[in-house]
Amino acid sequence: MLLAPDPADSDRERYQTVYARHPGAVAAPTAGLHFTPELFQVLASRGVRRAFVTLHVGLGTFRPITAENIADHRMEAERYAVPPATAALIAQTQQAGGRVVAVGSTTVRALETVAADHDGRVVAAAGRSRLFIHPPYAFRVVDALLTNFHLPKSTLLLMVSAFAGRDLIRRAYAEAIRERYRFYSYGDAMLIL
Repeated sequence: MLLAPDPADSDRERYQTVYARHPGAVAAPTAGLHFTPELFQVLASRGVRRAFVTLHVGLGTFRPITAENIADHRMEAERYAVPPATAALIAQTQQAGGRVVAVGSTTVRALETVAADHDGRVVAAAGRSRLFIHPPYAFRVVDALLTNFHLPKSTLLLMVSAFAGRDLIRRAYAEAIRERYRFYSYGDAMLIL
């Protein structure tokens, strides 16, 4: 008798980043699904340094915006942690004129939450974020963003619109639809510089 693998088991394995360490999120930081240990080795060989944050994604991240005025939408709190080594590497990178590239919206929310609470600086911190990033928002830490394509009426789509500008995002999404890119969790990603 042949037994087919349980699709849920396969999804549990596929729906993890190679750097996942702390249980607690209801979803993976899906922009991170594009990375492999081999890709990290290539990036390191080119001088790209990496650091980690934790943001335990909650269901509120996926809750569609239903308020007529986006300022009335309320984010649910999500736990985050920025370790000392990450804060130190970001400070070194900024002082050297380097670029802080966030892999995913969860990274953006964690870093920008800490900066909002500490006069624009990233320090070692842990807490709960309710930060709702939407236009106009002045980013304090993140210089570039790797993110998947998000669904309409989502807080994540507004975040990328705040980062890149509405017009550029509209053009990028029109191209993605025209070229049949995959959206959402197992979707394609874009790098916004």
